[in-house]
Amino acid sequence: MGRMLGSSFPETVNNLLKSLKSAESQGRSEILMSLQKVLNGLGGAAASCHRDIYKNARSLLTDRSMAVRCAVAKCLLELQNEAVFMWTAELENVATLCFKALENSNYGVRVAVSKLLGTVMATALIPKQATVMRQNVKRATLEEVLELMATGFLRGGSGFLKSGGEMLKVGGSVNREVRVGVTQAYVVFVTTLGGQWLERNFATFLSHVLDLVSHPRATQTHVEAVYSRRCVSFILRATVGSLLGEKAQIAAAKDVCQAIGKQMKAVEAVVNDANSENKSGTADVSASQHVMVCALQELGSLVQSLNATASPLIQEPSIGLLETVTSVLLHPSMAARLAAAWCLRCVAVALPFQLTPFLDRCAERLNNLKTSPEAVSGYSFAMAALLGGVHQCPLGIPHAKGKMVVSIAEDLLRTAAQNSRLSLQRTQAGWLLLGALMTLGPSVVRYHLPKMLLLWRNVFPRSLKELEAEKARGDSFTWQVTLEGRAGALCAMRSFVAHCPELLTEDVIRKLMTPIECAMTMMSHIPSVIKAHGAHLKASAAMVRLRLYDILALLPPKTYEGSFNALLRELVAEFTLTDNSANTTTSLLRSLCHYDDSVLLGSWLQETDHKSIEDQLQPNSASGSGALEHDPSSIYLRIPAGEAVPGPLPLGVSVIDASVALFGVVFPHVSYKHRLQMLDHFAECVKQAKGVRQQAVQLNIFTAVLSALKGLAENKSTLGPEEVRKSALTLVMGALDNPNPILRCAAGEALGRMAQVVGEASFIARMAQYSFDKLKSARDVVSRTGHSLALGCLHRYVGGIGSGQHLKTSVSILLALAQDGTSPEVQTWSLHSLALIVDSSGPMYRGYVEPTLSLVLTLLLTVPPSHTEVHQCLGRCLGAIITTVGPELQGNGATISTIRSSCLVGCAITQDHSDSLVQAAAISCLQQLHMFAPRHVNLSSLVPSLCVHLCSSHLLLRRAAVACLRQLAQREAAEVCEYAMSLAKNAGDKENSGININPFAPGPGSRRDAHSRHQGVNITETGLEGVLFGMLDRETDRKLCSDIHDTLGHMLSSLAVGNLSHWLMLCKDVLAASSDMSTAAPLGGGKDEEAEKKDEMDDDTMFTTLGEEDKSKPSVAPRWATRVFAADCLCRVIMLCENVNKAHFDLALARSARLKNPKNDFLVLHLSDLIRMAFMAATDHSNQLRMAGLQALEDIIKKFASVPEPEFPGHVILEQYQANVGAALRPAFSQDTPSDITAKACQVCSTWIGSGVVSDLNDLRRVHNLLVSSLDKVQAGKGSSSQLYRESATTMEKLAVLKAWAEVYVVAMKIKKEAETKPKRVLKSTEEDEDDFGTIDELPPDSLITLVQPELPALSRLWLAALKDYALLTLPAEFATQLPPDGGAFYTPETIDTARLHYRNSWAPILHAVALWLNSTGFNASESTEETAAAVPNSQKRATAIMLNQTPGTPPTTKSLPEINKDRMHLILGVSIQFLCSPRPEEPVEHVTSCLQALHTLLDSPCARIHIAEDQLLGVELLSVLHRLLLTWDPPSVQLLVTGVVQQIVRAAQDYLQEKRNTLNEEDIEEKENSLALGEGGESGGLVPGKSLVFAAMELLMFILVRHMPHLSSKVSDSPSHVAAKTHLSEESARLVAATVTILSDLPSLCSPAGCMTILPTILFLITRVLKETAVKSADNQVPPPVSAALQGIKTIVTLPTVKTDETQKQWTGLIRSTLASILEYSQPEASKPILDEVSILTAIALFLWSASTEIIGVQSLQNGCMNRFKSALNSSDPWVQAKCYQLLLSVFQHTNRALSTPYIHSLAPIMVEKLKAVEKSRPNNNLELLAVQEGIKVLETLVALGEEQNRVQLLALLVPTLISYLLNENAFASAPTASKDLHEFALQNLMHIGPLYPHAFKTVMGAAPELKTRLETAVRASQASKAKAAARQPPPTVHSTPTIKLKTSFF
Repeated sequence: MGRMLGSSFPETVNNLLKSLKSAESQGRSEILMSLQKVLNGLGGAAASCHRDIYKNARSLLTDRSMAVRCAVAKCLLELQNEAVFMWTAELENVATLCFKALENSNYGVRVAVSKLLGTVMATALIPKQATVMRQNVKRATLEEVLELMATGFLRGGSGFLKSGGEMLKVGGSVNREVRVGVTQAYVVFVTTLGGQWLERNFATFLSHVLDLVSHPRATQTHVEAVYSRRCVSFILRATVGSLLGEKAQIAAAKDVCQAIGKQMKAVEAVVNDANSENKSGTADVSASQHVMVCALQELGSLVQSLNATASPLIQEPSIGLLETVTSVLLHPSMAARLAAAWCLRCVAVALPFQLTPFLDRCAERLNNLKTSPEAVSGYSFAMAALLGGVHQCPLGIPHAKGKMVVSIAEDLLRTAAQNSRLSLQRTQAGWLLLGALMTLGPSVVRYHLPKMLLLWRNVFPRSLKELEAEKARGDSFTWQVTLEGRAGALCAMRSFVAHCPELLTEDVIRKLMTPIECAMTMMSHIPSVIKAHGAHLKASAAMVRLRLYDILALLPPKTYEGSFNALLRELVAEFTLTDNSANTTTSLLRSLCHYDDSVLLGSWLQETDHKSIEDQLQPNSASGSGALEHDPSSIYLRIPAGEAVPGPLPLGVSVIDASVALFGVVFPHVSYKHRLQMLDHFAECVKQAKGVRQQAVQLNIFTAVLSALKGLAENKSTLGPEEVRKSALTLVMGALDNPNPILRCAAGEALGRMAQVVGEASFIARMAQYSFDKLKSARDVVSRTGHSLALGCLHRYVGGIGSGQHLKTSVSILLALAQDGTSPEVQTWSLHSLALIVDSSGPMYRGYVEPTLSLVLTLLLTVPPSHTEVHQCLGRCLGAIITTVGPELQGNGATISTIRSSCLVGCAITQDHSDSLVQAAAISCLQQLHMFAPRHVNLSSLVPSLCVHLCSSHLLLRRAAVACLRQLAQREAAEVCEYAMSLAKNAGDKENSGININPFAPGPGSRRDAHSRHQGVNITETGLEGVLFGMLDRETDRKLCSDIHDTLGHMLSSLAVGNLSHWLMLCKDVLAASSDMSTAAPLGGGKDEEAEKKDEMDDDTMFTTLGEEDKSKPSVAPRWATRVFAADCLCRVIMLCENVNKAHFDLALARSARLKNPKNDFLVLHLSDLIRMAFMAATDHSNQLRMAGLQALEDIIKKFASVPEPEFPGHVILEQYQANVGAALRPAFSQDTPSDITAKACQVCSTWIGSGVVSDLNDLRRVHNLLVSSLDKVQAGKGSSSQLYRESATTMEKLAVLKAWAEVYVVAMKIKKEAETKPKRVLKSTEEDEDDFGTIDELPPDSLITLVQPELPALSRLWLAALKDYALLTLPAEFATQLPPDGGAFYTPETIDTARLHYRNSWAPILHAVALWLNSTGFNASESTEETAAAVPNSQKRATAIMLNQTPGTPPTTKSLPEINKDRMHLILGVSIQFLCSPRPEEPVEHVTSCLQALHTLLDSPCARIHIAEDQLLGVELLSVLHRLLLTWDPPSVQLLVTGVVQQIVRAAQDYLQEKRNTLNEEDIEEKENSLALGEGGESGGLVPGKSLVFAAMELLMFILVRHMPHLSSKVSDSPSHVAAKTHLSEESARLVAATVTILSDLPSLCSPAGCMTILPTILFLITRVLKETAVKSADNQVPPPVSAALQGIKTIVTLPTVKTDETQKQWTGLIRSTLASILEYSQPEASKPILDEVSILTAIALFLWSASTEIIGVQSLQNGCMNRFKSALNSSDPWVQAKCYQLLLSVFQHTNRALSTPYIHSLAPIMVEKLKAVEKSRPNNNLELLAVQEGIKVLETLVALGEEQNRVQLLALLVPTLISYLLNENAFASAPTASKDLHEFALQNLMHIGPLYPHAFKTVMGAAPELKTRLETAVRASQASKAKAAARQPPPTVHSTPTIKLKTSFF
């Protein structure tokens, strides 16, 4: 259609222009928008109408309606694309017009007009190619363009008709709105031209911008000067900060540096030239200060944003950054000195290694230049600033610097009085330094506190008398110094109270109160002093008051209750402006009003990108004029969040702010009487004042009242009785009708707060009723707005319940007011209140949802879009309604569907609004909807629109878009990314429509699109995630960046594993920027050639190609913070893959899966990329990035260490990367690396060495040497010379080294142990002749232990010292006195708190290593003090002495080896028990396991066993601690380790007891009885809980058993929550139960016979139950570990030697019998249970039969039971059971005690014979059945052997025929199955064997049965024949007659 309409456009345009003249504002803006669209569509084709449009639109730029101005600006912006005249002939006029349009503009107009102005100027400088081709254009030069802009900045909008000279002479202030607008235009101008242009022309641009601020017109008053400075800083920050990459920023910083140097030279020339009194010179100096401030602030910000990447700037001497900046510290102006100090602070925070040298340098200069006032002031500023920056440097500064600062400050204060020329500066400097010192926190200040308290006391007079006397003395100068000194002292006190709250004891507060009270008294004397000595003291007096208010606000009000009266008088006088002729207003009102009211207050400007300059246009006093020189103490305080540079407001405003804040603190503690007086006084003050002054007084009073009400609410106290309320109410109600909207807002807020504080229904009803009545009658806008807000605030603060009864009335009134189309203001306020009510009423509002919604929709359609505030409030209402309906929105009922569709329609309308705030509201509504009814939000349209907003120029809109994406990505990341990509795909079709989506493709889209943010959406093949990564480089807003991080995090966790290569490429691209930056890795020389080519280009080509070139690169290379985030993402990807699929960490699996489906992607296939990324990060300039890189490297090593390389068996995949790992680690060990990085690198080293990737020691040496060199550093002792950081940083580094060594040693010992336990024939088989290669149990020569061995003597000593430190540091606070006064081996007493953390991270591996070392040397290593002394330099002699538990005075060789060992044992056990008692839940599980392993290892050595057994309580304590540990830590690994330790403890006790018994037996054989009574339980058999080791052990073991087999405990199994389902034990559980049972069965050996009788019933019960529960038949007939443990346990107990004493015999018999009986009872087969493993039960029975005596088990009933069990086993269908049964019977029949075995033989032998006879008919079919037969025959043979001679024939008559019946005849033999053949062979063998054994009987039997004889003979013949045949072929085979399967454990 567009083409066809082309010809009709002139008429269209003319008609539009005609109607433009007559239309009202609404129509005008619509017409202008249509024109803009026409121009956009026609492009160059509309040239004929361009002039007409321009002429008509031009005049409307100054229209009174702001909406029209915006529309004109947008229309002209479109026009300038094609209309050449706008930026050639008409350029000046356009500029003038824009300046005029900026006068009295609002924010929207400023944004639109500045965009127009900036773009036109940019086009004039570098026109677009297309238009240049068509016409010959004269281009403007850069100077002309900048000159034009400067006129706007300096002269404002009016009067270009006067010549420039006149203009400058006439005063007339610059119009602030114009200046702010032009400032924004500068930014648009540079942004449009792009980063590369700025890089090339930065020097010119910088000097131009700095000239602006040195121009006298820009700096007429101090506040104006500050405003101009702010604007210039904004221009620099917005361009240099976001358009330039890191390299270019470094270059820019050099330029700034040169500019500063140049200025400073000029200033020095003037100062040195001072005698020739040139007036102009002094003017230059005062102008130069503002240039300095701007330049230094920008330099500081640049360095701070570059962070550690700025190090080349500092290290390159040619730049001389530090010299330049420090030279400014001597500038005559205070502002410049402060700025220089601030800049130094920024440098030090960015590069912490500079902090200590800076401090030292400043201190030195301060001492050398004590006589220059500037130097004293400048260097003290610098030192204070540096001290203030310490808290941002995690490594801190050495402790001694605190002492240095105190001594300098003291010296300054002491010498202040000596020289009057310096006294002021010295006083200020001294106190400033002390205030800054306080920011170092309690650990430093603690040491100087007494001195400080003394100094503070001495500044103030001691008594009232002295105060009085003082008044009479002194002249104006001494008074000034005195006041400054007192202000300084109070300031240092405030800093102390704020930064060291831990030191504020009652006593200290009392001491502080003396000077403070004195200061309060002094306040009342000041006015008379000022009268006497002149008004110039006013500022100093105000400063004292400010400091006083500040400190009082921080102290608890109770401490100064006595002075309330005087104080309140001062405060009230302060903010009611009683003694102040200026109408100063407080700046706190906005912050005290509710955040949600921003739409009424306009305070949402705080949330825009232009906040720092828009502040200047706010109505309260000096708003936005914050500057360092207003309050030098802010140089060391923490910067308020969100500000780049601290900007305290001018003194006048600050004092009022402080008084208001303090009033809020004090008010809740004042009596009602005084409250009433003050409120009445306020009303009086308001009445007295007139006009502007009244407004000011009222604002201040309201802020104070709000502050007081807020204080009351926070203190939960009430406002007071009726009269106080009445007075407050009158005050507030009066202001609801005030014409000033801010006051009305404050009054509404105060009303709500009052209702909250009073909290009485009647009071609330009265207030609500009053507003209802007012609203019904009032017609004027003011009272309608005020009272409608009052209703909203009432509901907001009282909540839905409290104000429920007024809901209906409130809603109906507000709905009516919202329809008042005549006044948008009333609509705004009433809709805002409505939103508040909807929010606060919650579900109670449900009944009013429909009418409210319909009103909102109606208004959205009828209110003109230019009333943006109304639309913003409508958006808020919509959001509140959606929240109220909530999850109901998912429903499908008719009403809900209507509500839902209304909401969606409302969102759609607001989304289409042109105002960014309205769009932001729409997005948050959709976000709410998506939360409650996700199915109904159409992502396919929402996501692309959000992506477009990501490039918006409005911060609020970008924030809303990202917040919404964050929520969407949480649930539907995949869809979000897909829809975003669809936007990129469609982009190709839209290229021509000016939406340039792909910044890499130069297209017909004009150059502007790449930069003007709202135009292009840069979504490329990297998708939405790429855009978000890009945003991280541009955005500075904290909230926005954290949301972006979250969004990317959600996308990563749901998409990364599925699309690995995409995400890894993303991270790699971001991280690759670091290798471009770093000078370390040259990447080919291509770049330089390119650069040369660029220089050769001549100007023509340059300006025509600039556009394309700009788009071919992304705007900025990723900055360091983004790279750190990318490195973190890398670690997250690895972690995510770990949880998904094994193949990610197995190359063979991954390759095979890849073959099946090429789309599959696995992490292991990208290993080289992972290593490369980690390497790039770990070797970067930026310290944070190095940390992240090392972390990634460690993760990679841990996860991939064991991945085998399929092509080279026996090797792992990581081996090929050892060079990279070594290279990544080496730089971290260089001299100048910060400790935290070295510590991390040590961690990676130990991970690498311990991972076993590299087995060849020579390859490991590289990394190993790094650790060796660090160890040398550790041994160098405490007094290492160059210290840059806090002492605890050294502690961290040393402990990290020791921890790394410990980890390596632990791994080495593990490998050694494995090598020792391996089968030892390996070495033999290598080659026979190499047998002399070494003894067998030697390790392979290149084992890891050989690396550690040489260092062990030193290491073990250091480890023990570290453990000792740790033990002392973990003592509770009450034992603090026991700590050594001069610190430990690795920590100093000053940094004890930070050191604790480092010890906490590293003690566990060290403990494990020490235990291994002690165990391996068998505790024989005594510390020969001579050796250690020789090995340690003198400085450490003392420390060594401390380590060896000696005071330095004692002679060294006092302790014997056993004593030393005892100390070591106590140390290790103490540390372990202390830790295991209560490991904090956040402790890594490795610490727990290390600790348990250490204990286990320790108890391996006999020395330790004796130690723990001698003192039984030690063992008991340890056991109870382990029990507690089990209660809180669940992992099976921990439980297994615990059982291991318990076993060690029990064994130790067993050994000890045995030893004792043996010694007794040797000494006195008669006393055998006594020796038996040894052991727990003594004579009586009682065990005392808490003293008894056995009891403690049983408690713990019982706990484990019940945890894994809950049905063991009747308590558990009877509880209703217990489900009876029997679960099969997992493998780990089975091992645990087995270990537990084993220990249980060892316990009786620790008891005396009587003690045994106490515990045995329990133990036997548990063992038999475990046997019953776990003896379940399995398919492969494996014996589960618990079963074998139980059987072993039964054996141990039944064969106990100690229990057979006379007293216990009867009890013992009973016990054993009942145990056997219960086992028999278990084995009754039951249908419901799983099939019992009969073999295990039989084995148990056999154990009893075999071990116990006949008297015990020979009871008839038991015997029958046993026999039945055996019978049923013999008749079992399972051959395995039969075989086992035969084996067990064999052992029973062979029992030495015939009385026991005979009944069994009689009962069971006949059945056996029957069974074996039957075999002839069913021959065995498989090996198992064969085995059963073989075992049976063996039993028969044994019986034959056992029988007496006379019975032998009968017995053989049973055996021989059976055997012969197994023989096959020849024909059958050939065709028989193998099992059958084997049986034949077996029978034959046996017969051959029996014949010779019993020849006589054999013959008898054979003779009796001839047919047997013939069978046997045939078989023998056949066998011989076959043997002969076989012998010809091969040597004879051996016949296995042994059973092929044995029980795992032999129990006999």
